[in-house]
Amino acid sequence: MATTSDIRNGLCIVYNSDTYKVVEFQHVKPGKGPAFVRTKLKSLTSGKVIDNTFSAGHKIDEVRVETRKYQYLYAEGDTFNFMNTDDYNQITLERSALDAPDLLKEGEIVTIIVRSEDEMPLSVDMPQSVILEVTYTEPGIKGNTATNATKPATVETGASVNVPLFINEGDKIKIETAKGTYQERIKS
Repeated sequence: MATTSDIRNGLCIVYNSDTYKVVEFQHVKPGKGPAFVRTKLKSLTSGKVIDNTFSAGHKIDEVRVETRKYQYLYAEGDTFNFMNTDDYNQITLERSALDAPDLLKEGEIVTIIVRSEDEMPLSVDMPQSVILEVTYTEPGIKGNTATNATKPATVETGASVNVPLFINEGDKIKIETAKGTYQERIKS
């Protein structure tokens, strides 16, 4: 049993007879009244995100998990195939278990959280950012860097990302996976 002081990002807990992962949390100590922890929890079975508030000292059931490195191989419809980089065993996961499936490139190394007691894969943690090539966007015009205007661009995985006006087809860009936003252009 853990308490609210043990809450951290990535912690897996049992709540309302479902397994959730803490996506965001904030300890709040108001001027009046007891302290509490405001959390954003993602269901590892359905992918649904809920907001919840725990009072200070509340007991929570922690799920024992292990993290393992897997390589993304390919997708078949809504199932994604991964290979363990240590023992080469392959597993398939549903699209709902992934945080940003549209940004997943073949060969990418990800961390999969596995429940220790029954070897059940719970969720996939993507790297903080990925580098992808722009396959389609409207042509950029020289000098369009003064404003924060953006345009849609399609990257090699098929995802659509808003990019600055100076980005052209064939450019490699760095994308933050948590928000799916453009970070910078990568010079080759």
